[in-house]
Amino acid sequence: MPQLTVPQFVAKKKTGEKLTVLTAYDYTMARLVDACGIEAILVGDSLSMVVQGHTNTLPVSLDEMIYHAEMVGRAVEHALVIVDMPFPSYHLGAAKAIENAGRILKETRCQAVKLEGGADQAETIRALVTAGIPVMAHVGLRPQSVHQMGGYRVQRDRQQLLADAIAAEAAGAFAVVLECVPSEIARAISERVAIPTIGIGAGTDCDGQVLVVNDVLGITCGYVPRFVKPYADLKSVISQAVTTYRDEVRSGAFPAEEHAYD
Repeated sequence: MPQLTVPQFVAKKKTGEKLTVLTAYDYTMARLVDACGIEAILVGDSLSMVVQGHTNTLPVSLDEMIYHAEMVGRAVEHALVIVDMPFPSYHLGAAKAIENAGRILKETRCQAVKLEGGADQAETIRALVTAGIPVMAHVGLRPQSVHQMGGYRVQRDRQQLLADAIAAEAAGAFAVVLECVPSEIARAISERVAIPTIGIGAGTDCDGQVLVVNDVLGITCGYVPRFVKPYADLKSVISQAVTTYRDEVRSGAFPAEEHAYD
């Protein structure tokens, strides 16, 4: 199966196929996720929290995003790979945004970038797309604007949310993430725009869904948002495996004869 392209990703909205997106931050996880046949892998700036242990997404740098995205890009054979542009890599003017996004594409083997914003980032989106860089937009809750928004809150301004999604589409974005948006508003946006909507905490009527892979696997350390559904409890599995290893080493049960060389 060849790697999914941006036009193929977009076309799935017309056929009614739901799009599945998960994050990945390293070679091994990306390899495992890609083999399951999902449509896209997002190297999210959520790695600032999930991998680096920060309290928000702001600290992660462009170089760090590229470092992780390169590992993911090397692993993936089938999924579309999208990389978050970290704060403030696309807030420094169109030329700088193109330079930074260009680095991501050149150095990581990814196919697209994602940035937070709608109407306020329309000029940047248009500049990137004109330069040949596919862009996924992100409206609703914007984690990079957590201080301005006063925390991680559901976004309920229907008029603004619609305007943001429409502006992102008009600027050339190939898809838009809707984060922490009431289901009815997400449905209205999905019906209004021709590009796929990818929901996270935005109900069932989006054209696809995205989650952080650690949340899906049940290995999240700390708070788990309401919109998350863990599909496994790997935290318990890992804890049990490490505890058993510890006990066997201490007791002399490991390594056994079959683990040694003659």
